[in-house]
Amino acid sequence: MNFLNFDLKKVLLFICIIALPLVSINTQQGPRDTGWYNKPFSFLAGMTQNMFFSFSDGVRGTTSLYLDLINIKRESAKLADKNNELQARLVANEELKKENDRLTALLDFKQQTKMELVAARVMSKDLMSDHLTIQIDKGTHHGLKAGQAVITTEGAVGYIFRPEAFSAQVLLITDRYSVVDGIISRSRARGIVEGKNQSTCALKYVEKSEDIQVGDLVVTSGIDNIFPKGFPIAKVELVESKSYSVSMKVELRPVVDPDKIEEVFVIRNAAFEDRTPKVSLNQ
Repeated sequence: MNFLNFDLKKVLLFICIIALPLVSINTQQGPRDTGWYNKPFSFLAGMTQNMFFSFSDGVRGTTSLYLDLINIKRESAKLADKNNELQARLVANEELKKENDRLTALLDFKQQTKMELVAARVMSKDLMSDHLTIQIDKGTHHGLKAGQAVITTEGAVGYIFRPEAFSAQVLLITDRYSVVDGIISRSRARGIVEGKNQSTCALKYVEKSEDIQVGDLVVTSGIDNIFPKGFPIAKVELVESKSYSVSMKVELRPVVDPDKIEEVFVIRNAAFEDRTPKVSLNQ
């Protein structure tokens, strides 16, 4: 009973008895062996180091990925700029090719015709004027006079309206004051081509008995000594014959679009060759 009572000396003696064998075992371990009492600390230290390494590795990976994305973005921007530059060069080359084709066609046309032509570039279109006109870069200094015909390789454009020294206004055939003597190429029906608005004309004073169909080509008659004979003016878009009218209503669309003209020819001489089509141009 007295042994069971708490005695500090007995407790210390018991601990010493238990600890001595363990210390003895520890002293017998080699220098590379780890004591059993160090293992928990070693385990915690290793786990902490592993967690820190994993975290730092993740940070390095994220930073590297971010830097790679920045580099990719820079490279993408450079490629986009290069692509835009190549696209601009491609467009410029296409424009040069189109201009070269146009100028080649103009040169061939000038060489093949007997007409005395003055080539000119269109500088502007006068939308706010009282008349439908375009401005060209040639004038009286180049031999131009009022009333001279203005054409392209496709057809009639108009005639010189107000010539200046180094420029001139061209009255378009769509102007309401413009008149050109015309003939239906297929049936030879005759009338006067008068302008209506920016995109249409009308063939006036045509008898109801004449043979005119939609799609017929109207060409110049050459009677006015302004345009060469047989030069295309417009195509028939509408034909109406009313019982109370002595003439039929014929609406036309010019073969040359004034908004797309870049170069023109001005005819200086009054003597023209016959340009009447040798084959049917009715399409």
